[in-house]
Amino acid sequence: MAEKLSDAQIAERLATLSGWTLENGMLVRTFTLKNFTAALAFVGAVGHLAEAAGHHPDITINYNRVKLALTTHDSGGITEKDFALAAQINALP
Repeated sequence: MAEKLSDAQIAERLATLSGWTLENGMLVRTFTLKNFTAALAFVGAVGHLAEAAGHHPDITINYNRVKLALTTHDSGGITEKDFALAAQINALP
């Protein structure tokens, strides 16, 4: 099981992770894409990363907006796994 990060560790890492915020104990970011088709393609790419990492975000799609929320449920909070997946998502084209 991954170790839950402290509030200070989370704040330190968030400062270096573009676009993500802390919301209700989760790392959250909303992406705005060109249209619904682009949003679906983006979600597919996120899905591939999530499967490879064995770590799955909560995903909400509203037409061209995709909201992702990351937390490590079995650790009871945010861990390095969440930051690693968030960084991989940020690297998507």
